[in-house]
Amino acid sequence: MKIAFLQGESGGKAAGFEEWYQGRGWKELSIYMTDRNEATEFQPKLHPGKKGRFAAHWAKYGTGYLFLAPFIILFTIFVIVPFFVSLGLSFTYYNMLEPPEWIGLNNYKLLFLEDDVFLIGVKNTLIFAFITGPIGYFASFFAAWAINELKTRKFLSLAFYAPSITSSVAVSVIWLYIFSPDRYGLINNLLIKLGFLTATEPILWTSNPKTIMPVIMVVSIWMSMGTGFLVFLAGLQNMPGELYDAANMDGVKNVFQKLWYITLPMMKPQLLFGAVNSIVNSFNVFAVATTIAGFPSPNYAGHTIVAHLYDYAFIRFEMGYASTIAVFLFVLTFLLGRICMKVFSSKDTY
Repeated sequence: MKIAFLQGESGGKAAGFEEWYQGRGWKELSIYMTDRNEATEFQPKLHPGKKGRFAAHWAKYGTGYLFLAPFIILFTIFVIVPFFVSLGLSFTYYNMLEPPEWIGLNNYKLLFLEDDVFLIGVKNTLIFAFITGPIGYFASFFAAWAINELKTRKFLSLAFYAPSITSSVAVSVIWLYIFSPDRYGLINNLLIKLGFLTATEPILWTSNPKTIMPVIMVVSIWMSMGTGFLVFLAGLQNMPGELYDAANMDGVKNVFQKLWYITLPMMKPQLLFGAVNSIVNSFNVFAVATTIAGFPSPNYAGHTIVAHLYDYAFIRFEMGYASTIAVFLFVLTFLLGRICMKVFSSKDTY
């Protein structure tokens, strides 16, 4: 037998139930009863209304939504909207003087089939990313791990992080003096004094196409380690000491075993952030390359995807073609970021 009490209807024993379900925003309260000869058991089945569900959800999660709102608004304005605008412009010819003209996939055909300089930039960027990215990533982690074990870690942490908060152009000027292609450069001068070079034949570090990219890599690795280092150091300092105490009681004495079985699994969020940050920094190299090698660099030896984008966007003002390059760069970094999330994510974390 089913007894249904609708909102506004009450009588007898239903009056007590009515106050309860009206206060919770329910529209209907259904009570199912067994046969009188059987054991009687009441199992209320509630049917919430839309307003009631929304009010309950907002009461539980509303504060979180308010805290997320500024980020969502800014992310939409500065990331999502520009991406879709660039995506639309990539199918047009747009020179900022005339209205955009729809040309379909012509920009993409030109980019991948006819633009040899872009292909050189892609090759240079991939070589740069796959060398500097892993080196900077692992160097940042092991530096943070080593410094975390020292008593003077505060001073060393500040010294290690300082390059990241310094202007890339200012730092590049210092490195230009170190790699100066004449006999007054620090490295050339040292090699001349040691007898490896003659004063009349110094190494043209920033002019020779064979040495331009290695110099850019050295400078970029030195500058990009700070952010990842700080994240890794924060993760190491927040590690629960009880885990290491338990490992000691179980007979684990080797620091590398603790690193592999305890530290790394517990630091997956920090490792993920460091990996994504390393990818973004590797594919966005531009200021260091142009300051050291010039723009354009000799034989395009230091030419990157971002440099190609800058050329078409702010020198030639071909915004449609520049948007095509930007879309390609976004998709490339996004896919690599997703791969990193698959590698470093776990069921316990995500």
